[in-house]
Amino acid sequence: MAKGTILSIDAMGGDAAPGVVVDGVASLLADRADIGILLHGDEAALAPLVAAHSGLAGRCQIVHSDSVITSDMKPSQALRRGKGSSMWNAIEAVKTGQAGAAVSAGNTGALMAISMLILRKMEGVHRPAMSALWPTMRGRTVVLDVGANLEADAAQLVTFAIMGEAYARAALGIEKPTIGILNIGSEEMKGHDEVREAHEWLRAATLDIDYRGFVEGDDISKGAVDVVVTDGFTGNVALKAGEGVARMLGNRMREAFMASLMTKLGAVFASSGLKQLRAQMDPSNVNGGVLLGLRGVSVKSHGSTDARGFAQACQLAANLAGSHYRDEILANLARIREGGMAAE
Repeated sequence: MAKGTILSIDAMGGDAAPGVVVDGVASLLADRADIGILLHGDEAALAPLVAAHSGLAGRCQIVHSDSVITSDMKPSQALRRGKGSSMWNAIEAVKTGQAGAAVSAGNTGALMAISMLILRKMEGVHRPAMSALWPTMRGRTVVLDVGANLEADAAQLVTFAIMGEAYARAALGIEKPTIGILNIGSEEMKGHDEVREAHEWLRAATLDIDYRGFVEGDDISKGAVDVVVTDGFTGNVALKAGEGVARMLGNRMREAFMASLMTKLGAVFASSGLKQLRAQMDPSNVNGGVLLGLRGVSVKSHGSTDARGFAQACQLAANLAGSHYRDEILANLARIREGGMAAE
């Protein structure tokens, strides 16, 4: 096994596993000489796939797992019957210190439940939050929560802000990320009580963060702030709506450019710009959601991702494993508790 960061991979999770997973790992290792892989899954299925990639020799260890968490399995079932599965074992390797981070494209609910059970929550975190990297006009923005918690009170929103700020620094390389709370308007009197209370807490807190106040839905894609904080219900709806609009625009542009000979010629002349736009809108380039607030790194890849997208999720996991973002979260959570604003 190569020295450096070790990633623990659920090779059997995802729509096209294990083939896409192994191809993604091979793509990652071609660019990163400092990473080794623990590949959890059916050894009989994985061995020929690994052998087909010469770059995996000596850097990828297959760890046999007897079972798989299926896409239709409920989180409660996964907790009862998942022990020994490829997903369970991948996360267990992070807890035992064999790996710095786990990555899975499998069942989202199961991954969250198993990660919370095995890795446990950080001190001061009442509820972990699922994050997403959102393409914007300025680059990328962290949005959280996008589905782990349907509701969030003011204290939890403050915690999300602290976790998102540290995560943005580690994942996006932004030295001083800006933060905003998602609301129906920028005026201070708007929004429900939890949002307004969290706003007041962040304005008054003695934290070394750059809080900018309320942001609206259209501010996410503008990139108005680097971190957008919301509850899981609102965040998930916004995320799915954004993905749907991106797919619709892509299809409409394709139809428009193929409508006639002249539009096809126009597409040829605009090919470089269209290629750049496609790259910006491609979900494979922003793949990887992180369950923040745990004592270890657990990264969720899109289940339908391709090999390039899975490699991106692994790249994110490796960057987080080598960062100090969890120490930064703990330090700011301690300051919040000292100020009498503990998340209950």
